[in-house]
Amino acid sequence: MLVSILLVGAGSFIGGILRYLLLLFIKTPSSGFPLAVFLVNVLGCFVIGLCYGIFSRLPDGNSHLLLMLTTGVCGGFTTFSTFANDSFRLLENHQWVQFSAYAGGSVILGILAVMAGHALVHLVFGR
Repeated sequence: MLVSILLVGAGSFIGGILRYLLLLFIKTPSSGFPLAVFLVNVLGCFVIGLCYGIFSRLPDGNSHLLLMLTTGVCGGFTTFSTFANDSFRLLENHQWVQFSAYAGGSVILGILAVMAGHALVHLVFGR
């Protein structure tokens, strides 16, 4: 258990630094579209797909390395990649209702939770 925790922590450290560096180098266009975060999310999804795809084909895939790369690096880079992978797994298993609840609920409730957090701060501290 301790080894797994340390591997996830090391991977998260790497992923977080990579995300920060990309955000520094990719400028937001004048339209205001959050291009850097968008690219981080798409790249993270691609990488987590590669990881699971490669490790699913290995006879005795190194579960510690997979944990470090997916939960650690990809999770530190963007948790959106885990959301996308979980959504894909539900679709792959034809779990349409679970997919709809998970994907739709995550997006809608996530945005509502951000709005609630902002509203609470404004309520407590004023504008």
